[in-house]
Amino acid sequence: MMLRAILERSLACALLWWILTEGRMDGWGIGLVSVGLAVAASLHLLPPARTRFSWRGLFGFIGFFLRHSLRGGVQVATRALRPEMNLAPALIDLPFGLPPGPARVLLACTLNLLPGTLTAVIAGETLRLHVLDRRMPIAAEVRQAEMRIARMLGIAA
Repeated sequence: MMLRAILERSLACALLWWILTEGRMDGWGIGLVSVGLAVAASLHLLPPARTRFSWRGLFGFIGFFLRHSLRGGVQVATRALRPEMNLAPALIDLPFGLPPGPARVLLACTLNLLPGTLTAVIAGETLRLHVLDRRMPIAAEVRQAEMRIARMLGIAA
């Protein structure tokens, strides 16, 4: 299990390095060191465990994320360009539907990257979000994100 985790994480980090350097070969000296350090850090911070990671779930999550990012970006831009911004900011507390651990962290980070939402606090079983418009179906969108993350990680939500 450890060898597989090392190989998978090394491949993922090397692919990321290749993308960031636009495929240039002259940066691989520092790239190999960076990849090695990133893999070591990931193994320390998130030791390999038996999971039922789903590639299909990953692609579903990526599609969900891109769709909501685009839609949210258009909504935020439209509101920002109107003379009357018509915002209703609020702090919303929602109970987690995911088990404690990396899945909750991924949810919080995902919501931070979607326009109009920002994770303010993670406290126990509650997620506090700052939203630009409390009239939007925030709770439903958070539940959709939880469902996508659960499918990707092979866990119950």
